[in-house]
Amino acid sequence: MIPDQEILEGCRSGERQAFGLLYKKYAPTMLGICMRYCKRKEEAEDVLHEGFIKVFANVCKFRGEGSFEGWIKRIMINTSLSHYHANLKHYFQSDVEEIGDLTSGDEDEGVYSNAPPRSELLSLIQDLPDGYRFVFNMFVFEDFSHKEIAHELGISVNTSKSQLAKARRRLQKKLQQTYKLQPNIRSK
Repeated sequence: MIPDQEILEGCRSGERQAFGLLYKKYAPTMLGICMRYCKRKEEAEDVLHEGFIKVFANVCKFRGEGSFEGWIKRIMINTSLSHYHANLKHYFQSDVEEIGDLTSGDEDEGVYSNAPPRSELLSLIQDLPDGYRFVFNMFVFEDFSHKEIAHELGISVNTSKSQLAKARRRLQKKLQQTYKLQPNIRSK
């Protein structure tokens, strides 16, 4: 595998092959990130391509602070969020009754054994309402703090915390219903 520095230098020199190598190396990982923020694979692919256009256009601006992959990842997350906000009018909003049933229920946050395949988990995450899905992904997968999530999404810190809790409860409930999984209760 060609080192990032070599690919980066080639891209900065305008070498087409370097851009191709960059895409080939990072597209699968970045598509996975985009899939967590989009409802459909086709939409995630559009976001991926839009994100790579931004990467290619701004590769000269990468200052080497942090990892190159982390820099690309951040562009993909921001592109996913921008895509969502630009297309907000096309998304369906959750019914009040649907959200209301999430406020009650088991507060247990146990760990599941015999978990379903990764693709099934991704599908469950994609089925979350948009706000829950974004907060869940940013907190769990991207290691954003609630303060960072609040800033990125234009919500309060408490809203971020609330949406994360509701997303977790909804996922637990869905796992229990669909896969008949019971949480392992941790003993103290």
